Amino acid sequence: MTPIVRICLVIGAATFFSVAAALPGPAQKLGPDGAPNPQASVVDEETLLNQAPRIEGRIDIPDTRASVLIQPAGRKWHYFHEVLLHRAGAIVILGMIAVLGLAYLVLGPIRISGGRSGHRIPRFNGIERFSHWLNAVSFVILGLTGLNITFGKMLLMPIIGQQAFARFSELAKYMHNFVSFSFVVGLGLIVVMFIKDNFPQRVDLDWVRQGGGFIKSKHAPAGRFNLGEKLVFWFSLAAGVTVSVSGYMLLFPFSVTDIFGMQLAQVAHAVVAVLFVALILAHIYIGTLGTEGAFEAMATGEVDLNWAIEHHDIWLAQQLAKREQEPLPHQSSAAPAE
Repeated sequence: MTPIVRICLVIGAATFFSVAAALPGPAQKLGPDGAPNPQASVVDEETLLNQAPRIEGRIDIPDTRASVLIQPAGRKWHYFHEVLLHRAGAIVILGMIAVLGLAYLVLGPIRISGGRSGHRIPRFNGIERFSHWLNAVSFVILGLTGLNITFGKMLLMPIIGQQAFARFSELAKYMHNFVSFSFVVGLGLIVVMFIKDNFPQRVDLDWVRQGGGFIKSKHAPAGRFNLGEKLVFWFSLAAGVTVSVSGYMLLFPFSVTDIFGMQLAQVAHAVVAVLFVALILAHIYIGTLGTEGAFEAMATGEVDLNWAIEHHDIWLAQQLAKREQEPLPHQSSAAPAE
């Protein structure tokens, strides 16, 4: 190799390494703090999404929520709301309807075995019935409008069209928000008036031993409310408080929590609401088709005497005892003047 060729090779190698050193090298996968470097060419999207619960940028406005660019937990929430809730909600609600339908076909309604006596006794006064129907009507409106939020796009929109569904859903959302206040008022009144009669008692065990009124050959004793009604009361109270608190967190977003708390509130609201609907479906069935004479208690405030004997005999005995202790209209409790 001639000296000239050697000199050319040395100059070429020196030029190559000089240019290579001057060019920017590939970005490091990890930054100085050990977190993934978003500028690194070798970092994929999945690595960035898994580095933290959410990815934030830098902003100058006071609202720090606007700095959240991507929140991977939101994808899980979306999957729950669009997939899991649809499946589980349909199974729970349709399953309850199927069970109640089967009960009606197999067991039929619970009849008054002694027949109607023709004598009636007061069971609920006017304010008690008002509170019940205020809460009940509010619940039906909330249930239907809430189910529209979950299932409306799948079931209703294909029937009435997108524009009509959009107008209906807007109205339903306003109704859902405002009727929630009457629901809470009704729930509060029910708790105030009925909680004293819904605490467990020894007679509740006897009610269970005698089959809860579903075995015609046995008599299940009960006070003003039997164990089944007491369980409905306490479950309804717990569910009502849960959907109310979580619902107002959604109605006034970010007032007490961040985006993750909002997602948890929505999940709790949806899950408890679905279970609540299933519970009330059973309650409606037992109080109407399932038990002869039961609906009259909240419709008129009075029940047949034989119905009371068969379903709430202890309560009936207490009411009759109070009547005997009350003075007749022509009697006076004051001592005669001398």
